[in-house]
Amino acid sequence: MTTPANRRRPPTAQQFVLEELRRAITSGEIKPGMPIRQDALAEQLGVSRVPLREALKTLEGQSLVVHHAHRGYFVAELSLAELREVYRIREILEAEAVRQAMSAGDGSVLDALEEAQREVEAQAAAADVAAMAAANRRFHFVLFEASGMHRLVRLIATLWDATDAYRSLYYADSTSRTHVVGEHRAVLIALRDGRTEDAVRMLDEHREHAVVALEGLLGG
Repeated sequence: MTTPANRRRPPTAQQFVLEELRRAITSGEIKPGMPIRQDALAEQLGVSRVPLREALKTLEGQSLVVHHAHRGYFVAELSLAELREVYRIREILEAEAVRQAMSAGDGSVLDALEEAQREVEAQAAAADVAAMAAANRRFHFVLFEASGMHRLVRLIATLWDATDAYRSLYYADSTSRTHVVGEHRAVLIALRDGRTEDAVRMLDEHREHAVVALEGLLGG
């Protein structure tokens, strides 16, 4: 696992390890199903096993890693059926969040979406998978959080956490990155035009494209 020297180190060892592990998983450096070698990782990151164990427990709570007795920690692995189930639940919850956000009539939300989209496009052009994944998440959650439905947003966030490792597989492909940028732009235009239901439909298609691509990558 690489740790560039110019990356700002968080104030605590646990935060540092947590960020490095999340980055490695969301960038695809550690892929679904792969074991996490704690001794080697602690040595590589220059930390003790204590903050590493705490970070792994946090990631386990976010469904990014799983622990198997007598075997250790592994990056969480989903079946195609589970992946489709997660995306179907997201479709239902996110549609409500978008409708509520747009009914609030806060024009600043669209400006914030535009700013997030510029970052998505910059990272897509740079082919930085982890940074694009983070920017993509900001784009969508600017919209969800504008709904003012905090429990709903937390539920959606849990579903996103469970599929972060798979999102990196999708963004690793240059054609997929191009599709994401174009689909986001179309959603933004629809929202600026007041066509909320068109935007909801486009977001449904946006998710479906990702699932179909992942099914192909995972042998479905």
